[in-house]
Amino acid sequence: MHSLRRLTTPQDALIAAAAFAGGLVVLAAHGHTVWSESWNPPFAVRLVPLAGLCAAMPLRRTAPLTWLLLATPFNFVDVAFGPSLATAMIYGDALYAASLYGRRRTAEWLLGTTLAASLAVAAAVAFALRGVAVGVLAASLTGVVWVTPVLTAMAVREHRSRAEAERQRAEQVARLAEMDRRAAVTAERARMARELHDVIANHLSAVALHSSAVLKVQGLDREEVNRAMEVIRENSVRGLAEMRRMIGLLREGDAEDPAARPRLAELDRLVRHTARPDLSARLEVAGEQPDLPAAVELAAYRIVQEALTNALKHAGSGYADVRVEYAGGRVVIDVLSPLGPDGSRLPGTGSGLVGMRERAVMLAGKFDAGPDGGRWRVHAELPVDSLSGAA
Repeated sequence: MHSLRRLTTPQDALIAAAAFAGGLVVLAAHGHTVWSESWNPPFAVRLVPLAGLCAAMPLRRTAPLTWLLLATPFNFVDVAFGPSLATAMIYGDALYAASLYGRRRTAEWLLGTTLAASLAVAAAVAFALRGVAVGVLAASLTGVVWVTPVLTAMAVREHRSRAEAERQRAEQVARLAEMDRRAAVTAERARMARELHDVIANHLSAVALHSSAVLKVQGLDREEVNRAMEVIRENSVRGLAEMRRMIGLLREGDAEDPAARPRLAELDRLVRHTARPDLSARLEVAGEQPDLPAAVELAAYRIVQEALTNALKHAGSGYADVRVEYAGGRVVIDVLSPLGPDGSRLPGTGSGLVGMRERAVMLAGKFDAGPDGGRWRVHAELPVDSLSGAA
């Protein structure tokens, strides 16, 4: 049963059976040509080419060229007996199947062969019967039986090829759309991750450091405790507000309020509240601040914020110097903090440096961070002129 399925298909087996039954009806109704009264094979003899054609017909899809090669001799035998309408139709199907299911070159070769054969038959009939009209009629009949199935198969094949190309193009467009969607989702997740890290890490680091100082440092007076608690309270409130803003952005249909975005004008407040008992921060601004695009202003603020957060976590005693310069169509940021001789005070993951670099690169800017003469230097340059039209 398995080998039989490989030789044919159920559909082709049914077509062959139906063709044989139909051929019997046509022959019984004398649907064939008689060359002469002296040459008229009996019904049983005419069944031979019909049976041979139908026996090979199940190969029309699985082995179309073999089907045509087996059908051709039986077709010639039927023509010799006197062409039958049934065998002519079945042989036309053999040409159709070989042109449709075989190779493209096979269809092209069959088209040339059937055209040449039709012209040859027309010339032979016209010469034998000495009549051009008879030759034209013979060419028309052979063209319908031989050429038309090949042309029909080529048209169907071209239509299927175009349909397959369109299907593949549609699948490719769908894949590209899915890739774009995933890229957009990934980019949005990365943006939200940067925002969450920069905002929450800064406030929680300040809370952790000042609460640790209150708990561990002995001999703090009431004023120092109050100052530490004020910093803890302010960072807690601001962190909660930032978290609410981020949650609002994540909700569908909520848009970010431009007034809620941090501004570079608020850097002085950020720097003042960045402090440990042994570390303070100072701010220097050079040049006049131009009208900055929102993307540049937000990126600059977050870079300073994250650099100061890292200084709170890892820097040694002394000052963290923040310098912001507006010059040459760029915002230049430098944050220098003392290197900590005893290692980090709080553990870090390294995602802060990655986030700062991503913010600068997304705006076609520059970013660098590393030791510089006994201090840790964070340097960023953000272009302004190229983004002056940004929202």
